[in-house]
Amino acid sequence: MQERFTEALKTAVKAKDKIRVSTLRLIMAAIKDRDIAARSADNGDGVSDDQILEILAKMVKQRQEAATTYEEAGRLELAEQERAEIIVIEDFLPAQLSDEEVAAAVEAACTQVEAQSLKDMGKVMGVLKGKYAGQMDFGKAGGLVKQRLS
Repeated sequence: MQERFTEALKTAVKAKDKIRVSTLRLIMAAIKDRDIAARSADNGDGVSDDQILEILAKMVKQRQEAATTYEEAGRLELAEQERAEIIVIEDFLPAQLSDEEVAAAVEAACTQVEAQSLKDMGKVMGVLKGKYAGQMDFGKAGGLVKQRLS
């Protein structure tokens, strides 16, 4: 997956797409930071594709929050820049699951781990994060799990 970022960066530089270039550099820096941390933790393997998807999902969430904050402060040009970065990042994420698919995934995960109460929420979320990294908003999924187990 890291090769995709390198190729996309080369293409963006040639096309002189400033927003795409800066966003791709941010993505690559975040991956490199996580890669260094993973290697220093006696793990030698570095960052997996699932971890890259987690990084990208986190970056999208951060930019959504920043865009909302900028809009509330009346800084629309900065909000637009954040939204443009979100579009670039989402190009590398798998398709997001619909609300119905998220609900079905939550139900399947609850059944798989035989969840009975809120004490089992961590197990359910672990299954969801393992199967659906980068494909769903885990904040919303957590709310559904909580509702299901209450």
